Amino acid sequence: MTAKRNRRKQTQSLQERLMSFASSARESARQLPAGKERELLLRRANQSEITSSLTDWLSAPAHQRRAKR
Repeated sequence: MTAKRNRRKQTQSLQERLMSFASSARESARQLPAGKERELLLRRANQSEITSSLTDWLSAPAHQRRAKR
């Protein structure tokens, strides 16, 4: 028997969701004392911002033209 996948219609773009997570993670990190948990939150926020930038770059029209060659 196969498991049924949860399918969800996204209302926000990937970039919006990544940036929203990054800002909320940074806000949460500001409220924590210096330590491992805070550093982890800041690292994940940074990774989300980088991923958002890369996704924007990869979806740019100039990159799509080069990829079709």
